[in-house]
Amino acid sequence: MRTMKTKTKATMLTALALCTSAGLSQAQSSALQGNVVVDGSSTVYPVSEAAAAAFRKDFPNVNVTIAISGTGGGFKRFVKGETDVSDASRPIKAKEFEEARANGIEFIEVPICLDGLSVIVNPENDWLDQLTVEDIQAIYLEDGTVRSWSDLNPAWPDKPIKVYSPGTDSGTFDYFKEVVVPEGKSFRSDMSTSEDDNVLVTGVAGDKYSIGYFGAAYYFENRDKLKAVPIVNPKTGKAVLPEPENVISGEYAPLSRPLFIYVNSKSLRKPSVRKFLEFYVGRSGEFAEQVDYVSLPDDVIERTHTFVKNRYMGTVYLTPELEKREGSVSELYQIKNLVNTK
Repeated sequence: MRTMKTKTKATMLTALALCTSAGLSQAQSSALQGNVVVDGSSTVYPVSEAAAAAFRKDFPNVNVTIAISGTGGGFKRFVKGETDVSDASRPIKAKEFEEARANGIEFIEVPICLDGLSVIVNPENDWLDQLTVEDIQAIYLEDGTVRSWSDLNPAWPDKPIKVYSPGTDSGTFDYFKEVVVPEGKSFRSDMSTSEDDNVLVTGVAGDKYSIGYFGAAYYFENRDKLKAVPIVNPKTGKAVLPEPENVISGEYAPLSRPLFIYVNSKSLRKPSVRKFLEFYVGRSGEFAEQVDYVSLPDDVIERTHTFVKNRYMGTVYLTPELEKREGSVSELYQIKNLVNTK
């Protein structure tokens, strides 16, 4: 079963408003040349690759390359000016922001879609039907009390739980840690980790007693190999799957989040990067749904166009004192919240 493919009003309108390539002649499309260098999150990669694949068809002489160094790894390059675009599954951190400021890097922050971070197990796991945040903590924390499935429920198999996780350079790791790990606690040291979510898919798919987590797109792409675990919403007590309707409604909590691209302002001097950004943002909802992520709310999509059109630089996720801002993307992604590196 595939997820819903509902085109939002904003998605359809903005494809006309920002993507002019459809009306270009072959000669005009071929005239655009150059490179676009993208690096960062493996979670965001499917969306950026969908955008790049469509862009290459319209602009065959532009070379768009997308690497996967993880969100943190991507930012390490981005704040030094080594890449044009940084894929990120979390907002930029204060330390990264300060490094960008020190290096004279200004950027546009663009949310591109929503994701339900998915906790997954092997499909042969027929005993697990839901998990609370407390259950996840018991499995994943260094001082957690659950190391075998029978530790969680005596009726379940007395088999060690093989634990998989994205690596520490992953924004997914950062987000999961923020939600799951209390202050002063740490993840267990014996996790199998990788910055490549496909490695995690292979690991969990090959071990009946394993557990892991990553972005929803990798779960949807591998439904025949994996089983998503319903997560109990702490406020409602209802166990919920990371389906698009649950991410949009906020019922899939606390593991729903926005995904981002960050664009170096100096790179926008290059016609190839400028056109790619307009193309990507103009059809972000389409590309998100194409790879089974969730399109942003219409009002946020419209704001992304405003930010790109007017070159609004900076982040809305830090205060002027570089403290982290809390709130939904709809609440935070506003011009009044922008803090620039200048």
